[in-house]
Amino acid sequence: MTGIETNKNLKTAIEASLKAGEVIMQVYDTAFNIELKDDKSPLTEADKKANDIINSFLQPTPIPIISEENKQIDYAVRQEWETCWIVDPVDGTKEFIKRNGEFTVNIALVKNGVPQLGVIYVPAIKTLYYADVTINKTFKAELDTHNATFEEVVKHSKPLSPKEGTTIVEVVGSRSHMSQETLDFVEQLKATGKEVQIVSKGSSLKFCLVAEGNADIYPRFAPTMEWDTAAGQAICNAVGIDVISKETNKPLLYNKENLLNPWFIVSKN
Repeated sequence: MTGIETNKNLKTAIEASLKAGEVIMQVYDTAFNIELKDDKSPLTEADKKANDIINSFLQPTPIPIISEENKQIDYAVRQEWETCWIVDPVDGTKEFIKRNGEFTVNIALVKNGVPQLGVIYVPAIKTLYYADVTINKTFKAELDTHNATFEEVVKHSKPLSPKEGTTIVEVVGSRSHMSQETLDFVEQLKATGKEVQIVSKGSSLKFCLVAEGNADIYPRFAPTMEWDTAAGQAICNAVGIDVISKETNKPLLYNKENLLNPWFIVSKN
């Protein structure tokens, strides 16, 4: 794992995600309240507490932060940033509310709009995905505790690699957002003679399915924000999987003026 152990920003992001995961599960096990944000999306105490913890780790770095739960900073300021963190303290709040375990902590570092590292933590099962794109390495660690040290994470890590050629095309679909356009995409695949199976997952776990070889392609023809995808893109990019915009036919970019993503497809290049 040469290079991973010396990546201080990756270490910080992993430690932040584990501590955030711990407080998220404390809320998960209580009768928590649900608020609605201005855009009608749900917000829980877990989102707020996890965001505070992640900020406490990332603010000393001192790389600026874009987080779903922080006040958004004007693009006139952000466009001067070469590097920034992009954070979703609880990705899959709807899954959290349903208590199905398929929610994640997402932390990414981007430079000039391109993901450099990504961390996705699944606190319900204490499973961590992380990647250093600069050395093309993605790992998965199944942990016994949220209090694992960085050294313990590295010790429990196994490298990931995507699926090789197959006769069945496994397409990742969303648990909460399966759009008509996605259903049409599946029908187009079938029309080429391919056998297609749908694999459903919530949150950024959809990226992880492709990165670890449990699915072939993830079409997302529904709205997402940069904090929903940056960490997942890093995890995919590091194992040779592209996240391609349907608007530009190029990889998704980050710290844009509009933080809303275009539609995209995740698949092996």
